[in-house]
Amino acid sequence: MKQLLLNILKYILRTLARATLARYSPGIVGITGSVGKTSTKEAVRTVLAAERTVRAPAKNFNNELGLPLAILGDWETAGGAFFWLKVICVSMWRLIVKSKEYPEVLVLEYAIDRPGDMKYLLEIARPHIGIFTAMGDVPVHVEFFTGPEAVMREKARLINQLPATGFAILNIDDPLVMEAKSQTRAQVMTFGFDEKADVRVTNFSNNFDGKSGGIACKLTYGGSIVPVRIDRALGKAQAYSIGAAAVVGLIFGLNLVRIAEALSAYEAPAGRLKLVRGIRESFLIDDTYNAAPTAMHSALETLKSLNAKRKIAVLGDMLEIGKYTLEVHEGVGKLVKKMDVDMLVTVGIRGKLIAEAAIKEGMSDKIVFQFTDIYEAAEFLETKIQKGDLILVKGSQGVRLEKVVKELMAEPARAKELLVRQDAEWVRRKGLYESAE
Repeated sequence: MKQLLLNILKYILRTLARATLARYSPGIVGITGSVGKTSTKEAVRTVLAAERTVRAPAKNFNNELGLPLAILGDWETAGGAFFWLKVICVSMWRLIVKSKEYPEVLVLEYAIDRPGDMKYLLEIARPHIGIFTAMGDVPVHVEFFTGPEAVMREKARLINQLPATGFAILNIDDPLVMEAKSQTRAQVMTFGFDEKADVRVTNFSNNFDGKSGGIACKLTYGGSIVPVRIDRALGKAQAYSIGAAAVVGLIFGLNLVRIAEALSAYEAPAGRLKLVRGIRESFLIDDTYNAAPTAMHSALETLKSLNAKRKIAVLGDMLEIGKYTLEVHEGVGKLVKKMDVDMLVTVGIRGKLIAEAAIKEGMSDKIVFQFTDIYEAAEFLETKIQKGDLILVKGSQGVRLEKVVKELMAEPARAKELLVRQDAEWVRRKGLYESAE
């Protein structure tokens, strides 16, 4: 019965969303990839908001329910019979009486879990501009596919089905992403660090002085060069996001200087390599939104690039990678040994594989600690953290390591403002390794 009601709801939302797009005809920027979708969405929204009315959903409304919800309105939460009834009624009213507030541009994420998901989403909303952020060697959700190539093909549908008058924006540094270039009729533009990129990122640096931090880089296009600085966020992933957003801005007629000015207002989403002040004058690098192998490697490389009294890595399971689980967790453990980490703390049964591989690679077992409960890990860290420490916290969504960050942050009263998954429904939901607090 529950599944029947869900199918009915999906049908109604899909129908209303398609009717709404026909009624209002907004431009659609669609974003796919295994990592970086939400950061790119926010960067694109920030750039386009300088010149257009734009909607980019506040939450990750990117699946069979979320995508139509993002089209139908600027909803901040979802769930419950009364909520869905409200959405349906408001949406029908906006079809009858045209709203002057409907945005000119929608910036939407297209997420997939299983084969056929992208086809379903594209039947609801076909973008005019498609961004393919990154894939990596072993993408998240690969457990439901025959392999990484099958995941790539599913995600690449978004690029394949762009109209001939559209634009495909591709990460030039990712070979799997660039395979989509030959599969689209749209005009292709690229972003990345490669010198052949249409919008090239250069002079990148992670910066941390013990009190604050962020990234700095330059964007180059057609002989023009502009500097960009993003505060309170770290990692090359942010540079890729602003590079992709710059391409979108150029397509919409903005020049590089105007784009850089707009990006000064960009605020990276919570849980994506965000700096958060920790207890005892430490700093946390909160990367708890999710974890895929490529993103895990990037986070560790970011930690290595920064100066700090001590560096601590708190790493949890990477989920939804199926038969690659053993290989990628052991690979992370081997990498940790090379990253100048002063302490490794792992959470979860898969996290244990990281710890064991790090020790096997030569890391002292005196600085490696393993836990299967997030609160036990947090309590341990509370006794170990010292002034000047820099602590990376990263794991998949199901591990819920943002709850560890909340225990260790200097201002837990600001958790709802600074951390991911802080609405009432998520706070009540238990993670894989969460006992009673």
